[in-house]
Amino acid sequence: MTAPDQPLSLTRGPAWRNRFALAPLTNTQSHDDGTLSEDEHRWLTARGEGGFGLVMTCAAYVVPTGQAWRGQLGVADDEHEASLRDLASSIRATGAVSSIQLHHGGRRADPTVTGRPNEAPWDDPDRNTVALTTEGVERVVADFVAAAARAERAGFDGVEVHGAHGYLLGQFLDDRHNRRTDRYGGSLENRSRAMLEVVEGIRAATGPAFQLGLRLSPEGFGVPLAEGREVAAAMLGTGLLDYLDLSLWDVYAAPRGEGLDGRLIDRFTDLPRGGTRLGVAGKVLTAADAQWCLDQGADFATVGTGAILHHDFARRALADASFAARSRPVTREELRAEAVGPAFVEYLAAGWPDLVA
Repeated sequence: MTAPDQPLSLTRGPAWRNRFALAPLTNTQSHDDGTLSEDEHRWLTARGEGGFGLVMTCAAYVVPTGQAWRGQLGVADDEHEASLRDLASSIRATGAVSSIQLHHGGRRADPTVTGRPNEAPWDDPDRNTVALTTEGVERVVADFVAAAARAERAGFDGVEVHGAHGYLLGQFLDDRHNRRTDRYGGSLENRSRAMLEVVEGIRAATGPAFQLGLRLSPEGFGVPLAEGREVAAAMLGTGLLDYLDLSLWDVYAAPRGEGLDGRLIDRFTDLPRGGTRLGVAGKVLTAADAQWCLDQGADFATVGTGAILHHDFARRALADASFAARSRPVTREELRAEAVGPAFVEYLAAGWPDLVA
């Protein structure tokens, strides 16, 4: 039986010291220019000190037009590199492996922040969004690749491509709206092409020890479960990824489609994966939850809320099989004691009133 304390080897780069990954959590703590703040630096390094095997940043925009909220981290130009270099060094000093999540908001970017219309696979006047040309899609692919190379120069062990939650790369998968007639629309193969080209480009542009992950939503956001499974299978089959990170919202959840039974996780843990590792995220709040995910066939568990409530969630869970995250809501003082900065606390209080008292 695989246990959470077992190291996780990957095809490329350093092994993770255990099976716990920090989720790429939006925290709105970056400076207005996208550079890392001291609060965000402390939030991330504290999770490394708290025992996580992988410490990942929040979604970091790869180009200014893709910025989706104020306080978002950037990996879009060389001005971002200095603070990212310091962060990579600090995470390494904790013994954790480091990663930046690469992100473009697409039609979910914020024009009031970027000062420009959104870009997406299709026109959407209600969201101030214009369709990318074929050349525009190629440019966005290049932006992801350049951001990954920038992360490698800054000293990170790897990157994760954000293809989930209805952001730009996931928007291409949406067959309800993606009616493009070029090579990025129509069939599922075409709708998956931008994501595949990003992964291929990053693998070609980075070194042989650089880790590459991909986050997917297995259903929803215009992607039916059957297609989500097909995309996951295809990406696992490329051999280009070191891991696939599935955002399930709840690891125990059933599929949402009519007539579908069983658990969502089971539709993916049976896929051939070769040497690619498979992670799952969604309400992993106890040591038993993490062990259950591994028992179902996942290689690692990605932790979000639990890591907000305890900077040392991983260490506690590894030391005590009965460990469970503290009950909610919690006070602002309790969150500050866990290296959650003021901007992050207020973001949580506004969006998750059941979390912050």
